[in-house]
Amino acid sequence: MDTRTSKKRNTRLATASAILCVLLALAPVTALAEESESMGKSAGIGVGSAFASLVYAPVKLCYAVGGLVVGGLAWAFSGGDNEVAMVVLTPSVLGDYVITPNILTGEDSLEFFGRHPKYAEEENLDVAAAPVEPDYDQAW
Repeated sequence: MDTRTSKKRNTRLATASAILCVLLALAPVTALAEESESMGKSAGIGVGSAFASLVYAPVKLCYAVGGLVVGGLAWAFSGGDNEVAMVVLTPSVLGDYVITPNILTGEDSLEFFGRHPKYAEEENLDVAAAPVEPDYDQAW
């Protein structure tokens, strides 16, 4: 009877070992599947941002060059007033020139029309959104 009991014990031990080996072998496979899915998604977003930038960048560049020309003319016709030129140059020259993966995923926003750096910094600091009252005393 000792041999029979030991054979049963060995069979149970072998079965348990085989099940444990299969479970341990499947763990990296599931981790690799999740990682490859994440890599595939990242690669797709990267390719998408590259193709979107191929269309967007020339449009933004043409807009910026047009803004430089109009801003230069505004400066010349205003008698060299830099503030008049900046009203045209700021929205046309500043802003994003390429579409990044963060823009496609919604983490960042696309800024075609540039803003004065002072206002862009306020948004980056996550200032509470309060109604902005116009400053009528400010000279443009």
